[in-house]
Amino acid sequence: MRSGQVFAPGAQGFTFFERKRTPDARNLKPKPAARCLKPAFPALYLSLMAAQQKTFYLETFGCQMNAHDSEKIVGTLLSQGYLQVPTVEEAGLVLYNTCSIRDKAEQKVFHRLADYKKLEAQGKKFGVLGCVAQQEGHKVFERAPYVSMVCGSASYRNLPQMLVQLEAGERRVTGLDDRQTDECFETEFTARTNPYRGYITIIEGCDKFCSYCVVPFTRGKERSRTSDSVLAEARQMADLGYTEIQLLGQNVNSYRDSSGKRTFAELLAAVGEAPGIRRVRFTTSHPRDFGRDIVDAIDAVPTLCDHVHLPVQSGSTRVLDAMQRLYTREQYLERISWIKSSRRDISISSDVIVGFPGETEADFEQTLSLLDEIGYDGVFTFKYSPRPNTPAIGMEDAIPDGEKSRRLAALIERQRDIQKARNLSQVDQQYEVMVEGRNEARAQWLGRTSQNKTLNFTAPSNCKLEPGSYVKVRVHTAFPNSLLGEMVM
Repeated sequence: MRSGQVFAPGAQGFTFFERKRTPDARNLKPKPAARCLKPAFPALYLSLMAAQQKTFYLETFGCQMNAHDSEKIVGTLLSQGYLQVPTVEEAGLVLYNTCSIRDKAEQKVFHRLADYKKLEAQGKKFGVLGCVAQQEGHKVFERAPYVSMVCGSASYRNLPQMLVQLEAGERRVTGLDDRQTDECFETEFTARTNPYRGYITIIEGCDKFCSYCVVPFTRGKERSRTSDSVLAEARQMADLGYTEIQLLGQNVNSYRDSSGKRTFAELLAAVGEAPGIRRVRFTTSHPRDFGRDIVDAIDAVPTLCDHVHLPVQSGSTRVLDAMQRLYTREQYLERISWIKSSRRDISISSDVIVGFPGETEADFEQTLSLLDEIGYDGVFTFKYSPRPNTPAIGMEDAIPDGEKSRRLAALIERQRDIQKARNLSQVDQQYEVMVEGRNEARAQWLGRTSQNKTLNFTAPSNCKLEPGSYVKVRVHTAFPNSLLGEMVM
């Protein structure tokens, strides 16, 4: 395959597209080529193909960043002549793209490797990619001696060379030394798994060094793409039929255009103004870098979604200081006030950690009161999990796990009540929904609003909707985690 080709989903997998060398890189025409086969593809044909090609299986753990990294990893392997297969048993190369943000995710990877140890005798090669790979480094080989490749996310751009080393018979191949790189993982080969919604990573790594977080140690320092390269990818996706784009980064609003042309808010607006794009989302924002200009951009550009995810982690300034978040409760609330002063009804979601070392009952009560004051539309809640290399691991006053669980349950219950009240306020309102699929058992269509809320709905039996299409829906019922409505004809 030549440089200048990209992947887009076809009816049975991923099709290559030939890019014409036009200045705006937006003219793409379908070109017949091999396909990356989905699990539903006929087994006989798949086995025949696998017998003739290098094959791989990839399992992904973790966040949206990891999911999109995997799309680029798959595209890279396809470009190197590999065939993706749906099971470990059919693969010659087995890869795990890993997450280490919490201990449970890390242990899951090693349990999976142990389960497949017996397959080494069949000549299979194993690779550990991503955050666990970078965190554990060469220790992966000690814990799982049959692993052949260990590669951190900052080294993904070197995957083609690493694959060549594996194919040449090298027993152990590593990519672990690139955390200080200034380069991003930009590739012409992205095997996007969703035909109408796609991700674009605009910034990699993290410089924040929160005391509980392992990300700066596993993904390296912050490094941003040029805004021109981001816009070129967005326009290319629009030409391929994508209507929703989500900009990604560990701290997406910490973006600093390496060419100096655009701020994050200006890039956000420019992507939203790309012809064919109907929705633009971004995650995850950091409160320290959240400016009023982001809210101004949402107000000014209709395609920017009515949703901001702004992790607070704790409602106590004392705990925030121990977490090294470098903002106070009051400063966080100021940013919330900017969002709530918008001309649009912007939904707000957040992340909260309970049981951080030294968190008192009074600190926890401040977190509960913050939830009441803000009225979040959604909160992702976690128990504090000690991670290697982080300052918090050595802190005193550890909270017993039972107490963490109690606080987590109380937090979830409080937020559930808040969400139900928030959703009830949307009954009798009309929203545009992107259709995501159909639940035949309930005779309902599945959809999502610009506010990132799940809105399931009914439609006339003769109405055949396509995933990725947009329809108007009037809400008639509210639940804590979703809305139910009827399509407006």
